[in-house]
Amino acid sequence: MMNASPEFEHLYAKLKNVIPVAEIRYKAELAEEINRLKRERHAVILGHNYMEPALYHSVPDFRGDSLELSRRAAEVEADIIIFCGVRFMAETAKILNPGKTVLIPSPKAGCSLAESITAEDVRQLRQLYPGVPVVTYINTYADVKAETDICCTSGNAVKVVESLKSDKVIFLPDQYLAGNVARETGKTIVFPVKSPAGLVRPEPGLEYAMIGWEGRCEVHDKFTVEDIENIRAQFPDVVILAHPECRPEVTAAADFSGSTSAMIRYVRETKAPRYLLLTECSMGDNIAAENPDRELLRLCSVRCPHMAEITLEDTLESLRQTRYVVEVPEEIRMRALQAVTRMLEIG
Repeated sequence: MMNASPEFEHLYAKLKNVIPVAEIRYKAELAEEINRLKRERHAVILGHNYMEPALYHSVPDFRGDSLELSRRAAEVEADIIIFCGVRFMAETAKILNPGKTVLIPSPKAGCSLAESITAEDVRQLRQLYPGVPVVTYINTYADVKAETDICCTSGNAVKVVESLKSDKVIFLPDQYLAGNVARETGKTIVFPVKSPAGLVRPEPGLEYAMIGWEGRCEVHDKFTVEDIENIRAQFPDVVILAHPECRPEVTAAADFSGSTSAMIRYVRETKAPRYLLLTECSMGDNIAAENPDRELLRLCSVRCPHMAEITLEDTLESLRQTRYVVEVPEEIRMRALQAVTRMLEIG
């Protein structure tokens, strides 16, 4: 198109079948200004795979899942890191690279999993199960990470658990991810009982090797086996991919389960008649834009409300005003750093 900016040309080529042209034009103007300011302010943008399509395809210098972006955050040499993701991700960037100014475009970008557990909960669990190592999902806040032995992501959770060589493991806070890891490693899982007096061990005499926590992702909690059965009835040749934050019976009924980046690679490297992704809605749009020759079915009732808080408009204002700086107290950061570093060493 005549007199079109490089940002518009790029977004139009990627998203012309996903969002209206007028919206592409508007968002390309925002992206152009963000990219100009990035260069001017020596900033880097990290974008999670769940970002909405126009943002995902225009301003991040690096895109990926939590594990990939953690690695990138540790290596960033720019003065400013803008994390287009949710708060726990931005905190992880600050934990790994404390000398940088870390910004998050919206302070409302939380996480139902991160908010399901506190540092005090972890301390109580340690008292209940003395000497048992604690694995914490990356989807937690810094003060929770500081109370644990090692972090994990959905992409390396099994590897992390197996690396501990322990008869028992505390795995927090995702109930379903813990169930999926237990199934894959052949471990029996139990959940402590919450009472007015605090946490209580489950009924004595139970055999178990994992202690979990009843936290759930509000998006992945929505997918059911019935959804899979209904889709297969309509499209018998569909290949279904489920995120490990889905219920264990859902991942068992799917054809593949893996992290967001593993799902992206699976679609790119295989050739099925059609695919269905059981995860956050925007990622399906992003994969479709990158792979126009793949047919992706949609089973989306809602976007992640926390990821949806991150917009191009807020990213621009965050960069303009150095707005919403993420800080982690040094004493907490140093203890959390040990857990995150151990995770990265495992890979």
